[in-house]
Amino acid sequence: MKELVFLVVVLYASSAVVAKTVSPKVQIYSRNPGLYGNKNVLICHVSGFHPPEIKIDLLKNGQEINDFKQTDLAFEENWHYHLTKHANFTPVEGERYMCRVTHVGTTTQHEWEADV
Repeated sequence: MKELVFLVVVLYASSAVVAKTVSPKVQIYSRNPGLYGNKNVLICHVSGFHPPEIKIDLLKNGQEINDFKQTDLAFEENWHYHLTKHANFTPVEGERYMCRVTHVGTTTQHEWEADV
């Protein structure tokens, strides 16, 4: 009987620990209107994801932008997380700016669009 109770407790605890994977919602935008030649800030906001392990890269023409800042990982009441990464940039016509997000082995890319 002890073994049965132990097994039930272990199975219940295991199921409580295993959480549902939720894909992130990704938003890429600029602080000010996205006009070519004007200094701006490129922002990638990722929200509503679980588990919290995630990697966000800001890209210019496929190359990582190294001079960036990132917020601390934060969570909401439902244990879904959010994170923001941003970098100064001056958009140039013909260049591509993207946010690459890797979460639970899946990578997606999201392109910023100028306001022209």
